[in-house]
Amino acid sequence: MTQIERNKSILARYIPEPAVPLISEWIYAYDFKLKIKKGRSSKYGDYRPPLPHTNHHISVNRDLNPYAFLVTLVHEIAHLANWQKHRDKNKPHGEEWKQEFRKHMQPFFNLQIFPEDIHTALTRYLQNPAASSCSDIHLLRVLKKYDKPSSSVFLEDIPDGTIFLFGRGRHFRKGQKIRKRFCCLELDTHRKYLFNPLSEVHPVAEALPF
Repeated sequence: MTQIERNKSILARYIPEPAVPLISEWIYAYDFKLKIKKGRSSKYGDYRPPLPHTNHHISVNRDLNPYAFLVTLVHEIAHLANWQKHRDKNKPHGEEWKQEFRKHMQPFFNLQIFPEDIHTALTRYLQNPAASSCSDIHLLRVLKKYDKPSSSVFLEDIPDGTIFLFGRGRHFRKGQKIRKRFCCLELDTHRKYLFNPLSEVHPVAEALPF
């Protein structure tokens, strides 16, 4: 089995099958190492430029559904393509990266990979893509419709004051919404953190008065 065939075999577990050949070609052409990571609450993926005598590195969380995995992976490949052209001479999510992201997403629209609701949300998002797809609440909400069933709930769906578990055994109390995010108190440290409304959490106690 060749390296490209191995790449296709692995990718088929994580992204829609029609996207596998092109992504496999890009892994070879751009010469990057793809690492599939355990779920990270702080990010879906990342890109690291090469050090001397090393490859580019891209990582993506393994717990993403196939559509979210593909969008995240293309997001990071756009970083790689942008770095190759400009190195560190422009902003990581500036106009040059946005152009690369749009260009690299277009083939998957042509392949008609996405369900209609994701296609519509992604088309709108690509008009002005942000640093992360999870920063666009509408796109994230549509992508999450295709997640596997889970015992967790969205933070926005529990009452203010609810104690919930998030991450590695960390307990928080849900606070009020500040602009687009909820301000939540970590009970052990008494520090406040801003949470995406669609953060997946596990309630452990009913809402308490502030």
